[in-house]
Amino acid sequence: MFAKVSSLGLFGLNAFPVDVEIDISRALPQFDIVGLPDAVVRESRERIRAALRACDIKFPVAKVMINLAPANTKKSGSVHDMAIFMAILEAMHMTDLSPDGSAFIGEISLNGDIRRINGVLPMVMLAYEKGIKSVFVPYENAREASVIKGIDVYAVRNARELISHFRNENKMTPVENYIPSDAAYDNALDFADVRGQQGAKKALEIAAAGGHNALMVGTPGSGKSMLSKRMPSILPRLTFEEALETSKIHSITGLLSSEQPIITKRPFRSPHHTISSAGLIGGGSIPKPGEISIAHNGLLFLDEIAEFDRRTLEIMRQPLEDGKVSIVRAAGSVTYPCNVMLIAAMNPCPCGYYGHPTRKCICSRKKVSDYLSKLSGPLLDRFDLHIEVAPVEFEDLSSKAHEEPSSEIRKRVMAAREIQRERFKGTPITCNAMITPDKLGEFCLMDEPAETIFKSIFDRLGLSARAYDRILKVARTIADLNGDDLIRKHHIAAAAQYRSLDRKYWTE
Repeated sequence: MFAKVSSLGLFGLNAFPVDVEIDISRALPQFDIVGLPDAVVRESRERIRAALRACDIKFPVAKVMINLAPANTKKSGSVHDMAIFMAILEAMHMTDLSPDGSAFIGEISLNGDIRRINGVLPMVMLAYEKGIKSVFVPYENAREASVIKGIDVYAVRNARELISHFRNENKMTPVENYIPSDAAYDNALDFADVRGQQGAKKALEIAAAGGHNALMVGTPGSGKSMLSKRMPSILPRLTFEEALETSKIHSITGLLSSEQPIITKRPFRSPHHTISSAGLIGGGSIPKPGEISIAHNGLLFLDEIAEFDRRTLEIMRQPLEDGKVSIVRAAGSVTYPCNVMLIAAMNPCPCGYYGHPTRKCICSRKKVSDYLSKLSGPLLDRFDLHIEVAPVEFEDLSSKAHEEPSSEIRKRVMAAREIQRERFKGTPITCNAMITPDKLGEFCLMDEPAETIFKSIFDRLGLSARAYDRILKVARTIADLNGDDLIRKHHIAAAAQYRSLDRKYWTE
C-alpha cells in the first residue's frame, strides 16, 4: 500500500516542500524513516505509534517505510509528525476525503494532541506560492498562518479532529484571515518623561526620521538609556511587507504568540553586554538568527557598548553595511536580513566622569584610551550621528514646564518618512540611511553654498569616504524634516556637528 502526503520543511528562513511517501508491505514488522531525518524526526515513530493507540487505531503489523523527499535535503524538527500520521491513515484506507492539495505541519503528542511549532509563517507563505489549496496547522499556530490570504488554514487541536474531518464525519471549517490592527503606542515609554536634553532629543528625532545609526556618549545618569528606550515611540509604522519580513524571523525563533501573530510595531532589542557573537549575529549547528536579525526593520540598542566583547562588536561591521548576515555551517549556509537602526550608549571612561564639568575623573589617561579603543575606527565610522549627552541641569529637573510628547515628534518623523517614500518609490531603498553610494548624486542634491562648506569641512577634518556619505545622508534627512528639496548650507553644518565626538574623545 502506497500513499503520499504533502508537508513543508524549514532551513533557516527558507521553507521547502516535502513529500511524505509511505509504503506498507508484508514483511517482518518494522517502522523506518529515511530521507536524511535528524534525531527529532526519527523519534516521531514513537510519538505516532502512541497517538494511533490513543485514537483506537492499530498500527499495521507490517513493514512501514516512510520517505521524506527530496531525500538529499536534511529534515529537522517535529514539523512532519502530522503529515506522517496522515500518510499512515491514507495508506491504511481509513480516509474518505483525499489529502491531495493539502499540506500538513505540526507536532503530535503521545495522547494525540497537536502541539505548536516554530516557523509556520514562512512555511505557509511557501505553500501559497506553490499553489497548495489548504494547510492543516496546530490550533495555536492558526492565527499566525491565517495572516496569508488566498489559502485555507485549518486549526487542528488533536488527531481525532483530523481523522473525523477526513472521514467526512465532522468537517472542520477554515479559520478567518487575521487582519492586523494599527500599532498602538499607548503603553510605550514617552519622550515627555525626559527632562531637558533637547539636543539629544533632536538628534534622535533625526535618527528616527532617516533610519540612521547613532552613538550616545555621556556621564552616568545623563539619560542615555532613558532616551534610547523611548525611541520605539517615535519610529514610523511598519509597512505590511516589512511586517511580514520581520514576522517570518520572529516565527522561526518562536517569538510570535497566538495573540499577536504578526509584528505591527518595529522591534526593539536590547541584548546584555555579556552576549556571545552567536547570540548577537546568529549561529548554531542549524543556524538560528541572532539579535541583529530579530531586530530587522527595527532598532537594536547596545547599552554600555564599550563593555561588549570587542571581537563580537567587530563581527557586526559587515552586517551593518550589507543589511544581511550570512552564516555558513556544515549543514549549509543561511542568510538572514538585518536592516536595523543601531543605537548605542557608552560612558566616556571606566569611572564615567571623563570630561564632566564638575566631577573629577579618577581614570588614568591610559585607562581612558584603552576604554575608548574598544570601539575601533571602522566601527565608529558606521555611526551616522555621534551625540554628546550632557549632565542634566537642576533647572531642567525642577522645571514645571511640559516636555514635548512622543506623539508630536512622531508626526514630524512620519512626515519626513513620507517624503522619502515618494522619493524612493520603485527602488528597494526605504529610508535615507539606505541610499547607496551610486545614488547619492541623484537623491542628495546640494546648492552651491552647501557644496562649498562641505568641501571645507571635509578637508579640515580629514574625513573618510564613508564619513562623507553619512554626513550627506544625515543632511538629506535634516532637509526632509525642514521640508526642503535641496540640501542647504545649514543642513550640512548641522550634520557635520554630529561627527565631532570622535575628534573630542578618540584622538586625544
